[in-house]
Amino acid sequence: MLRDLISLFFPPYCLACREVLAKREQWLCTACISELPQTSYHLEADNPVAQKLYGRVPTMYAMAFYRFRKGSKVQELVHQLKYGNKPAIGEALGRRYGSLLGKRHWASNFDWIVPVPLHVRKLSQRGYNQSDYFAKGLSASLAIPWHDQCLKRGKDTFTQTKHGRIERLQNLAHAFYVADSQVVRGKHVLLVDDVITTGATLEACALSLLGAGAREISIATIGVAE
Repeated sequence: MLRDLISLFFPPYCLACREVLAKREQWLCTACISELPQTSYHLEADNPVAQKLYGRVPTMYAMAFYRFRKGSKVQELVHQLKYGNKPAIGEALGRRYGSLLGKRHWASNFDWIVPVPLHVRKLSQRGYNQSDYFAKGLSASLAIPWHDQCLKRGKDTFTQTKHGRIERLQNLAHAFYVADSQVVRGKHVLLVDDVITTGATLEACALSLLGAGAREISIATIGVAE
């Protein structure tokens, strides 16, 4: 009764379109779930995510759940995840994407799911790492463990959003390191992040993991910028 009373005065709304949610809906309305631009990149080896990383870092699989465009519902969703204190969105999307990936038998080849880390200063400011929650949701759906402590960010880099690939690579030089190489040595690591733009951040993380002895790297993100 208390929950119904709270909903009467403070109705939950869809984080993508801002419409009031129906009673059984959570975070996203049914219409937005059906309208979000989902990719099929987990079925396509030569897809836009993989193309961003060609010649830069070897990956077994590279994929993204949604296409990400400025002003889109996916951008609003990611904005709420990162800056709106809604980390549970990341877990919900991870569970949803994990359910999709779980239909592919190769998903069981992953040994660890590792999120791209935040610097401790940014983590303290935000209170959470959005990629941790995406990893947690994927882990729950795929029944594959996730690890948020083996990959660390040792350099506090400037924001990447307004810079090109070369500037991003220079910014990220030596930014990441593996704290415990025993975790990843000889393992197939699924590296996850919120959005891939130029791929510089994921490239830097993947090279650190490979340098620490990881056998294979795959990539999964919530969105891919187009």
